[in-house]
Amino acid sequence: MRQTPSVLYIAVDALIPLRGSSLHGLDQFTAALDHKGVPAVWLTSRSRLQFDDPRRKHGHTHPFIAEDGCAVYLPEDYFHLRPASEASRTKEAATLRRGRFTCIPVAQALPAAAEALQTLSQDTGAPVVTLRSLSPRELVQNTGLSQREAELARQRDFDEIFFFAGASADQVQKFLTEGRNRNLQFRQHGVLWSTAIGPSVQRSIRALAKLYDRALRYHAHTVGIATPDLSANLLPFCERTILLTGRKSGGDSQHQPDTPHMRHLPLHDPDLWERLMAAIPTGN
Repeated sequence: MRQTPSVLYIAVDALIPLRGSSLHGLDQFTAALDHKGVPAVWLTSRSRLQFDDPRRKHGHTHPFIAEDGCAVYLPEDYFHLRPASEASRTKEAATLRRGRFTCIPVAQALPAAAEALQTLSQDTGAPVVTLRSLSPRELVQNTGLSQREAELARQRDFDEIFFFAGASADQVQKFLTEGRNRNLQFRQHGVLWSTAIGPSVQRSIRALAKLYDRALRYHAHTVGIATPDLSANLLPFCERTILLTGRKSGGDSQHQPDTPHMRHLPLHDPDLWERLMAAIPTGN
C-alpha cells in the first residue's frame, strides 16, 4: 500500500443514483485518487450485490461499507493483515466470506433482523411486508426498479427491506419506538424502510481506520465527503469533512451536522472535482 496522509470515506448514493446517470466526472476523480495513492472507501445503503455494477463501472477497487453501516467489505488481498472486528469479542467469527469479499460484520447477519421484524410487527399490530416475500411482479411494482435491479435490492446480508401495509401513523410510531427499544435501527428510503440489529457507520470506519493504520504503520486522517442528505450518517465520525452542497455556492444546510474542520463545496460547480482534489491532503 502506498503512503498517504488521508483515507477518504465518501457517501456515494447521491452521486451514483439507482436511476439515471452518475455525477459527471466521478470516473476521472476515482482514477485521479488511485494515481495519487489515496484510498477512497465508499459508503452506501445498498447491498453488496447491488454495488457490484457501480464499482465495476467506476473502477472502484477499495473497501466499501454497505447496508447503512451493517458491514465492511474488503476486496480480496487488499490488506495483508487479519482484520479484527468487535464481533471477535463473541463466539462469532471476526470476519466472514461473502462472495469475492472478506466481510467485517458490524450488525447481526440475517435472518436475525428478519425474525425480529416479524415479531415486532405481531407485537405492535403494525402490518409490514418485506421485499423478500414479494413475487417478481410485485417486487418490480413496489420498488420501481427493473426486475434484475429489484432482485438484487432484496438480496441482503444483514438488513431487511420492508414497507408498511395500511398501518396508521400511530401504529408506525409505536412500531418504530418499540423496535428501537429492542436494538433495531431503521432507515427510511421513500416508502421503503430497512432495519438491522446493531449497524454502525462509526464502528465500520473505526474498524477500517485501524486496518489502514496497521498497513501504513502510521495514522492516516479520515476525510468524510457527503451531500447534505447523507452527511449526518457519515461526517460526524470523520476527522476532516467536506460537504457537497446543492447550491451554486457553499453554505449552511439544515441537514448539516455539527462537525469541526468542515469545508463546503458546491456539488454542481464545473470545477468540483478539481476543487475537491485540492481540498484533500494527498502528500504529493
